[in-house]
Amino acid sequence: MNRRMMLQMGVLAMAGTIESPAFAATERKSFFARHGLPLGFQLYTVHDDAMKNLDATLQRLAAIGYRQVELDGLYGRSATQMRASLDRARLCCVSMHVLGQPLIPGVASLSGDLGQVIANAKALDAKNVVMPLFLMPKDFSPPAGGDVIATIRAAGAALTLDDYRRMAEFMNDRAGLLAREGLRLGYHNHNFELAPMGGTTGLDTLLQNTDPSIVSFELDVGWAVAGGRDPIELLNAHAGRFTQMHVKDIKASTRTNYALMQDPTEVGSGSIAWKDILPVAYSAGTRNFFVEQEPPFELQPMISLEKSYEFLSKV
Repeated sequence: MNRRMMLQMGVLAMAGTIESPAFAATERKSFFARHGLPLGFQLYTVHDDAMKNLDATLQRLAAIGYRQVELDGLYGRSATQMRASLDRARLCCVSMHVLGQPLIPGVASLSGDLGQVIANAKALDAKNVVMPLFLMPKDFSPPAGGDVIATIRAAGAALTLDDYRRMAEFMNDRAGLLAREGLRLGYHNHNFELAPMGGTTGLDTLLQNTDPSIVSFELDVGWAVAGGRDPIELLNAHAGRFTQMHVKDIKASTRTNYALMQDPTEVGSGSIAWKDILPVAYSAGTRNFFVEQEPPFELQPMISLEKSYEFLSKV
């Protein structure tokens, strides 16, 4: 090798064309390993299993490799009892869903016993309190004989921009109270919030009218795509707002709608380009990622979560 060739190779190496072994090894790591991020799950996915045997369900999920959990409720337990079950499984709760209104008897809500919400979050050591559903529209009357899903669909279709503006005011107020206790309020989208409304959407209205210093958002990717929205566009347009994510996949057969409909599947088996989305999410400030899948399931929910984990541990 002559001197000229050696100089050319040196220039190429400095430019990154020739990768060092350490650099190449880092690039080969999965997204979560590369950033040192634990992968979480939303317990709602295995709701029935958890109702039957909470401890066994948590321990199996931990054995799969999950390290964080987002709770959709306490499953008839106190926050202290739930924390003990999580500790036994060596799982940590970093986020909890809490309804904005007292729609379920005996369950604390953001407009009800906020002191209990705060006490539960502290017992669980959860720093994020997330509204999983919109507030009911003003003067809304539930359909006669409608089940829960039918009622939610009817309410979602009845929402106006004024309803979303009132919701933003409510979130700012609650978020301020939670912030004093070291907690952060978030909002989780479905696809209702993505319906076109006078040149904007409900989600955009919430983003524009909430205080970014105390209100964050949890982007449900599956519902965003079902609502015809590009998750990458959302993340780039609102950097720093989507601090948490529901990693949820859907089949290509899902048609754009705003009425709580999708064709669900395991992460990596659907139409969503996770290799593109995850790096953008990280750059935009997303740090908590929870795998979630909607029914109906083609596999057992636990097997679905295992399949999703296997994909995400390599992507």
